Amino acid sequence: MIEEEDRAARLGPIASEGDFQETGKAKGLSLRAVLPNAITVAALCAGLTGIRFAISGEWASAVMAIVIAGVLDGLDGRIARLLKAQSRFGAELDSLADSLSFGMAPAIVLYLWSLQELPRLGWFAALAFAIACALRLARFNAQIDVDEQPHKSAGFLTGVPAPAGAGLAFTPVYLWLATGGEWEFLRDPIIVGPWMALIAVLMISNMATLSWTSLRPRRNIRLEVIFFIGLLFAALLVEPWWTLAAICIAYLALMPYGLWRYSRIKQQRAAERDRSIL
Repeated sequence: MIEEEDRAARLGPIASEGDFQETGKAKGLSLRAVLPNAITVAALCAGLTGIRFAISGEWASAVMAIVIAGVLDGLDGRIARLLKAQSRFGAELDSLADSLSFGMAPAIVLYLWSLQELPRLGWFAALAFAIACALRLARFNAQIDVDEQPHKSAGFLTGVPAPAGAGLAFTPVYLWLATGGEWEFLRDPIIVGPWMALIAVLMISNMATLSWTSLRPRRNIRLEVIFFIGLLFAALLVEPWWTLAAICIAYLALMPYGLWRYSRIKQQRAAERDRSIL
């Protein structure tokens, strides 16, 4: 859910300090821009390292590497904003890293884990996922300077963001790992292929999806939110695979709520426009 907010933070109001600086005849990144871009590169390395683990058949390590890439992807934009180091370079690097870490890497990992049993159809499913991720990121980059964005102005995203899409695609793997490989049917490409295709469609869809902005809790329940986050973190340490699977199921379950909430905002805006005309 953080992808578009993160990339917008990486771009921000581009200032000379945040972008390439010119010193004499040489050009280079300012010092304050090094940290967020280094985190982006670290996320890229984590995502691609997941492929290396998958080639070795280390499935837990492969998935965890891509999960770590998602965590790092959530940090770089916020650090860039904190340091006032937003830049066009950072935004483009972030987009490229996301395409590789959350598009290509999950597609290859899932192909090696399951889809290679159906080499042709399985590879098509993997390609569909990787292409959908790239198209989603390209769509966002093309619209980043567009003023009229109904979803964004209401605090929503358009489609499932790339990191969330990668996390959702791994749901069968989470459940397989959580059961110690007992649920072997989850590796069936007849299940994994359509599941990846579904997530690919959700990524490039025009449906409104929840963002951190739209989920901002009220002040009177923020202590409860802190308590819940603490329990969630503990659950990730004790039972990471069951917890990740539960997060994915909860995310999917909240999608209808997001559509309902966005439709209400649209109705309210339409009513306000009608009153202003009158």
